[in-house]
Amino acid sequence: MIMNSVIEGKASGSNSKSEDPGTVTVRILLVDDFEPCRTLVSLILQDQPGYHIVGEAADGAEAVQTADELNPDLVVLDMGLPGLDGIEVARQIRSCSPGSTILFLTGNHDPEPARQALYAGARGYVHKFDVVAELAAAAKAVLSGQRFVSRRFRSLGVNRNS
Repeated sequence: MIMNSVIEGKASGSNSKSEDPGTVTVRILLVDDFEPCRTLVSLILQDQPGYHIVGEAADGAEAVQTADELNPDLVVLDMGLPGLDGIEVARQIRSCSPGSTILFLTGNHDPEPARQALYAGARGYVHKFDVVAELAAAAKAVLSGQRFVSRRFRSLGVNRNS
């Protein structure tokens, strides 16, 4: 789902700036096949100053297409998607929208996909059980160029340098 105001903003030359020229707006694309999860993530992120959800996608192909159209600053990407898996989606988004920072969400407890995601270019990896407590901090960290890994995965040996 692409919001009309975003398309209009892009066509008129919007470059991640809000109405106030001194305020930078972080443009976010949410990708998850489970709509209630997208809603929760949206509520958490929109509560942060300067964050704006510009689009949503429910599968991998739609995510790549939407990222290509919107060039978001941040893509919050579910690892388990129908169609293309999250790792492949991340690779394709990095190709079509190289300025987008990727932050993965997962319900999986296995640390190996976290390592694969970071190796594929994601800046962060948050477990869905920890999303309320960690998502805002994770978004802030990855947008400032740092890596973020949920404490759940750090305890399993996945670190920010994986």
